[in-house]
Amino acid sequence: MARSITALIAFAASASAFAPQPQSKVASPTQLNAMSKSLPFLTAPSNLKGYVGAEAGFDPIGFSNWFDIKWLREAELKHCRAAMLATLGFVTTQFVTLPGLEAVADSNMAPTVVGPGPMLSIVAWGGIMEFWTNKGDVTMLKMFKDENRIPGNLGFDPLGLAVGKTDEEMAELELNELKNGRLAMLAIGGMIHHNWITGGALF
Repeated sequence: MARSITALIAFAASASAFAPQPQSKVASPTQLNAMSKSLPFLTAPSNLKGYVGAEAGFDPIGFSNWFDIKWLREAELKHCRAAMLATLGFVTTQFVTLPGLEAVADSNMAPTVVGPGPMLSIVAWGGIMEFWTNKGDVTMLKMFKDENRIPGNLGFDPLGLAVGKTDEEMAELELNELKNGRLAMLAIGGMIHHNWITGGALF
């Protein structure tokens, strides 16, 4: 009896595969546009609208639904910029040794060679810059009490890259910075772990 029921269910399932599907199952263009371009099986995050990179719709964990998107973007941009500098510095130390310092094959051993002073100085100056640029308002609740403040725009442009740029050109520059910064975060993590695993230099 059990075998007969199982066979009947299997037959019905195979037959339904060839049955015409109701029209309501077909996604409308509006529904398709509401899906994430980077992850088409997820809904596009609505809180990213209006921000550079929003067209990709990449927020699989949904951070933008839980936290202030301005605070998230500011944090991401700062990490991007730090990672780009770190990546450049990590590679440079393979070829250049600053006066008074000792070259080591494994860059991860550099902190033990130079001592804790320089490392603590980097952390301390990073903290000072964070407080200074935000006038002490570094928490998510206070950092963007000025609603006109643009995340990541600290007024620092020594090369004048933003001078004379149109809104479209600025959007392209901002997108390039975001993409290169995200790549740099992956790169510096990969290089550090390479040295940890191999115990040798990058090159």
